[in-house]
This record gives sequence, structure tokens and C-alpha cells, in this order.
Amino acid sequence: MSKMRKGTLVMLCVLVFGLFQSCASTAKGTSPEPTPTGAEMKANVSWPNDKLEVDESGIPQLKVYVVEDEKIETVDVETYVQGVLAGEMKNDWPMEALKAQAILARTFVMKFVDEKTSRYEGADVSTDIEEAQAYDRSAVNERIEQAVEETRGLVLGAAGELPYAWFHAHSGGTTERAVTGLGWDKEEPGYTKVTQGNEPSSVENEKDQQSLTDAQAWEARFSVEEFAAACAEQGVEVSVEEGTSLTVGERGEGGRAKTLNVNGQPVQAAELRIALGSTKMRSTLLTSLKVEDGQVYMAGKGYGHGVGMSQWGAYGMAEEGADAEEIVAHYFTDVTVEKLW
Repeated sequence: MSKMRKGTLVMLCVLVFGLFQSCASTAKGTSPEPTPTGAEMKANVSWPNDKLEVDESGIPQLKVYVVEDEKIETVDVETYVQGVLAGEMKNDWPMEALKAQAILARTFVMKFVDEKTSRYEGADVSTDIEEAQAYDRSAVNERIEQAVEETRGLVLGAAGELPYAWFHAHSGGTTERAVTGLGWDKEEPGYTKVTQGNEPSSVENEKDQQSLTDAQAWEARFSVEEFAAACAEQGVEVSVEEGTSLTVGERGEGGRAKTLNVNGQPVQAAELRIALGSTKMRSTLLTSLKVEDGQVYMAGKGYGHGVGMSQWGAYGMAEEGADAEEIVAHYFTDVTVEKLW
């Protein structure tokens, strides 16, 4: 065989071998990067992964103080969210509303663990409604489990951080900024917004219809003594009687009372609501306020502080075909849904 032919043959072998090596290399993993896993996506939003232990599947474990049992139980976050979801929404509500609430519940507890310490020693969080979220394991059913499983590991992200995942029962037609609805004394978060609540006007289920009706509008009466005592908690000493000047002072963007004027003295409406009882003074979206027959009479719309997601609004949007991510995007500005595990 001539030297030229031998040289040509050697070159062909080198080329074929190189091609084979290239294909083999591609098969071994130099192909385009696969879709990021939950662990790889954690960098998209900061969360307290250094404060919680995780189980073999990567789900964080929570030490939860269960008030009714007066003891701490260790459960994974997903199991905890099931109990919260069942406590915060009825388990027969539209699936996408349940899923939206599950995302907020998971975000809420991660934010709580990151920033706060439970009042119950040794616990990460509790089932005490005054500290965190409602909780009812007895109401967990297959639909609750499905909603939590289909949102497994999903939380809200805002500029790379966990936002405050605020929610309330009924907006009364419009949501509110935190500075008004919650009496927020820090800089207003960029993700709060004033928007229509999208609550349904009626529903088929008779019990739900009664709950909806109670949330749409309310009336309440307070003795002049308890009203004065509530004002005193803010350091405003007033005597309330017939002829007392009682008016709404400043209102927020969504129309809620930010302050009330009692004989010319300003009282913070959000704080007053808590002092009087948030299940009685159901909102600060007031439509009437006066002293009448020796009592303080109030009327208003909606149920809750009005910040973030309206639960009845989520119900209405889900019934109209919106999915969970569309629902939370309606109530929060510039948020993303991130997968932590």
C-alpha cells in the first residue's frame, strides 16, 4: 500500500474516532442543560433553608405547637399546609381557589420562620390564630390533599424575597394597601395593590350563601364605654356620649378608613378594629359611623383587613376559570411563583 493511501486511511480513522467520542460525550451529559430541579431553583427566592431540617425527600420539617393538644408536633411543611388550608377555606371550595390559598399558606409560614420567633418555646410556629394561621387537621379531605400536592413546594417570590402573603375573607369590592388596612408602619411593600375583589354576588350552596352574605356587609354596635376603652389603648382619652363628633378622617386608596376622628382626635382605624374585636368590627371599609341611643353604631362592607388576596374573590375567579397563579397575580403586583422543593 502506498504511503499516500496509508496516510489517508489514518486520517479517516482519526475523524471517525473523534466523531464517535463526540457522540459518546454528548450521550454522557454535554447535551443542553435539563430543566432545573427544585434544589437548583432555590436560588430564585431567599428562604430559611438554613433554619429547618429536611426529610429524605427534601421537605423542611416544622416544630408546630398545637394549641388544642398543648404540645409540639414535628410535621413536614406540606402536612402543616394541609391543616392550614382546611382551617382557612372550606374543603369543598373550587380547586384553584384552594391551590391559591395553599401557595399563600406555604409562603406565610416560610416568611414567619425566617423573620419571627414563636411565642411558644421550642416551636417554629403554632396553630394559635393570634400568632399565625388558622389550622384544622380534622377538616382535611382528599380535595385539600390534592390542592397541597399539586402546589408542592410552591411559594410567592417578590424581587427574590418571600413577600408577606396577606389574605382576608372578603374585600368588600376593593382591596387595600397595608399602611391603611393593617396599620403598617414600615415602607409599603411594592407588591401590595388596590384592585377589585372579584367576589361572587351569590353561590349555589345555601351555607356558603349565608357566609357570603355575612361577609358582604355588616353592622355592629358598641357600648360607649368599650369604644372609649379601645381608643384609650392608643393613648387617646375620650368621653363618648350623645353629641360626640365621630367621623371618618383619612381614607386609603381603596376607601378604607385609615383614621377616625373622635371629638377631633385621630384614632387609627386598623388598631381600633383589633381592640374592638375583628369579628365584630369586621372591616374598616365603613359606610356608617355615629353615636346613637347611647351606643356607637357602625356599618361597613367586607370582612378582614382587605390587604392581599380576598378568599371570596379567589372563589369567584376560580369559578370563572382562573387558575391559582392567575388568582395570586391578580392580588399581588410583580410576584412570581417559585418552587422551593
